[in-house]
Amino acid sequence: MIRDYRNYLRIERRMSPNTVASYCHDVEGFLAFCDLSPSVITPADIERYLSEVSARGLAKRSSARLLSALRNFFDWCVQEGEVKENPCDRVDTPKLGKYLPEVLSVDEVTAILESVDLKKPYGKRDRAILEVLYACGLRVSEAAGLRISHVHLDEGFVDVIGKGDKQRLVPLGDIAADAIRAYLPERPCPAGRQWEDILFLNRFGKPLSRVSIFKLVKDQAMAAGIRKEISPHTFRHSFATHLIENGADLRIVQEMLGHESILTTEIYTHIDSSTWYKTILEHHPRK
Repeated sequence: MIRDYRNYLRIERRMSPNTVASYCHDVEGFLAFCDLSPSVITPADIERYLSEVSARGLAKRSSARLLSALRNFFDWCVQEGEVKENPCDRVDTPKLGKYLPEVLSVDEVTAILESVDLKKPYGKRDRAILEVLYACGLRVSEAAGLRISHVHLDEGFVDVIGKGDKQRLVPLGDIAADAIRAYLPERPCPAGRQWEDILFLNRFGKPLSRVSIFKLVKDQAMAAGIRKEISPHTFRHSFATHLIENGADLRIVQEMLGHESILTTEIYTHIDSSTWYKTILEHHPRK
């Protein structure tokens, strides 16, 4: 059943491999806990499981994500005729406070970028990765899987394959383009034909892992004296926030980030409400 569900997420829903793995992991953990067939699971069973994982220290946001995964699974079960109704429909979603992502200032981003020692082995690669993360607002998986054929240096944009294999074009910028140009002559020889088109390679000629990029970001933040708890996603948050602070249209930022809903993008408007206040007044028909 899990195998069929995994194929459904991968083929019909076209979810990313990481999302598929996460959903299936959550469902498998729940079914192992209940030790019951999905057809007899009740809302009380789900509430009992959520209570159990919360007692282990799972955050409310993680509990909400877990419930979302279970709801998706049982929607599929209804669709397949395995159950009559979704038991999650009668389970309340944990109430969440407003999520405000950690954001770096422009000076902090600059300090991290300039902390990379270009004379060290792979220094130019590391600088290029950080420049691309910030210049394009990429997810870490998108940066790790970026292909040379999708980077158009002369035209100044990258062709990004995001969640669900959805494609979007993102401006690259001169500084990030120059960083990539500096890295390419020192790019390691690919260890196999399947990696010839991958832009960022490790010393063995294989694609950099997401974990390696996480470590790179944390190491360079420490080298720059930044004490905030950051990750590659912090560059994405900072990219979006700085664009909106400088007056970029919210819809354009949504397109560049690859968000399906503009509601997801709206979390960045909290940073500088004065910018939006001024923009609204300037463009209001009754100003």
